[in-house]
Amino acid sequence: MQIPLSLVEKYNVPVPRYTSYPPANFFSGNISVPEYLQSVKESNSRDPQNISIYIHIPFCSQLCLYCGCNNYITKDGALMKDYMRALLQEIRMISSLLDHGRKVSQVHWGGGTPNVIPSGYIGEVMNLLKEEFNYTDHPEIAMECNPAHLNREYVDDLAAYGFNRISLGIQDFREKVLRTVNREVPVIPVPELTEMIRTAGMSFNLDFIYGLPFQSADSFSETIDQALKISPDRLVTFSYAHVPWVKQAQKKLEEYGLPSANEKLKMFEKAWSAMKNAGYVPIGLDHYAKPEDDLAKALQNRALHRNFQGYCTLGTTGQVYAFGVTGISQLDEGYIQNIRDVNEYIDSLKKGELKIEKGYFLSEKEKIIRHVINEIMCNNYFSWTQVANFFQSSPGNIKKLLNFCNDKLDPFCNDRLLDYTDDELVIHDLGRFFLRNIAALFDPNIDDHTRKYSKAV
Repeated sequence: MQIPLSLVEKYNVPVPRYTSYPPANFFSGNISVPEYLQSVKESNSRDPQNISIYIHIPFCSQLCLYCGCNNYITKDGALMKDYMRALLQEIRMISSLLDHGRKVSQVHWGGGTPNVIPSGYIGEVMNLLKEEFNYTDHPEIAMECNPAHLNREYVDDLAAYGFNRISLGIQDFREKVLRTVNREVPVIPVPELTEMIRTAGMSFNLDFIYGLPFQSADSFSETIDQALKISPDRLVTFSYAHVPWVKQAQKKLEEYGLPSANEKLKMFEKAWSAMKNAGYVPIGLDHYAKPEDDLAKALQNRALHRNFQGYCTLGTTGQVYAFGVTGISQLDEGYIQNIRDVNEYIDSLKKGELKIEKGYFLSEKEKIIRHVINEIMCNNYFSWTQVANFFQSSPGNIKKLLNFCNDKLDPFCNDRLLDYTDDELVIHDLGRFFLRNIAALFDPNIDDHTRKYSKAV
């Protein structure tokens, strides 16, 4: 794919990443715990009926300078033990409010670095989930892992606990890049680790970041070539989001120099071409999957979904119930984020109390906008008729409610990023690089200049 530099310059403006709508910087602290618990109860009668569970492990042994995640730097084993006890208590409390006729279709462990904790703690949580919930026939049970903290015993333990997917945060194969961003270097070579994962019966994806110091189009191309030799089920290439006003540690990276937008563009182009030529199917903006993978099949059927944990199929989609500090539950009615402080989280749950940081409840109009943006970000397509049917309305009423006119699409159509009719919008391959910009057309809050976002490129 060749992306004209003129389009990059035109569309390289701050826009939300749209992992949720509204984005997390719209959440407020005006939601009480009783309101949260009531929303959990009401979620039993809302769609989707499946349950997705997110487990947040905040601990990391050191801080990666690029990181935008919610983490807690420590090697304190006693603190980890107390945290995991609190996590079990939170699961029991929320589980008591849920209809156990509903089934779990997805369990995702994120962080932080989930695999920095002893694997036995993971087994305790997985055993509790099996006691508390019923599962669908083919749930996705996944964990984000730092390869520097993996060995054969840990991999085998995860497989025994029921995990069937591992996301390996490689970021870059070159030691110079890893050390510059303060990322631990794997002791076991990645090809050897991935063979352990395959042998244990789990699938895996390799995750990379482009736009870091000392990366170039050529070096990142070599990284992707190495990844393709490993032949992962999925590949992920995240564009580094430089937001030092949110994550102050990122400021340090400016001392080494960050690749220009033009260089990042070349990284994307080369990676895209290499993975397409290797037979991988592009998913959304940053994921690639083998044709036989569930994500590729779902894209073909326009049945992809996305939550804070990443892309999933409609079959595994559920309302998300998040456990652990900063975890964000994504219910039909809105979002609730747990408190941030690890010690406060532990102390409150020892007392049998839940505490939340902030959240957001959506209006009916915002639910429609969320649906439209999700279709754009996941399926590169949407239909006003499909949206109207989903909300038991008419296309005319939906357009009127959103105050939308097709003229907004004309500049993108003229730039050959998409085509549209009165009912449908179809995004071309070139347009995928600008998905965030296209989604922003349907976001009435995009002109709120009190919110800050990373640039699109």
